[in-house]
Amino acid sequence: MSNITLMYLHLATVIPCFIIGTMLLVIKKGTKIHVNFGRIYMVLMLITATITLFMQAEVGPTIFNHFGWIHSFSFLTIYTVPTAYIAIKKGNIKVHKRKMILLYFGAIIIAGGFTFVPGRYMHSLFF
Repeated sequence: MSNITLMYLHLATVIPCFIIGTMLLVIKKGTKIHVNFGRIYMVLMLITATITLFMQAEVGPTIFNHFGWIHSFSFLTIYTVPTAYIAIKKGNIKVHKRKMILLYFGAIIIAGGFTFVPGRYMHSLFF
């Protein structure tokens, strides 16, 4: 599968993650809506992170001629989502909350911001 196809699949999952994640930060926690949208958010985050692992880095240095520094956010997501889920299932709301906030700001806001640097598709699309 080409990087372009993977990029569109990634955008199709990460854009809803941005919207749902933002909503989850704002709404009352622990409600049925929060729980249901939280599950959708977690699944979409795992899917979007997995998709990015197949996308070859096109900007900056690479490891194994494939992974760039931005892939570290994908690995972080694949680790954080299950551990945040386990935390909430164990009733550890504090750990769950911390992980989910860090996931949103790290994997969506910071990593998303880096997609707008020169040489990346989002930069060429918007600038």
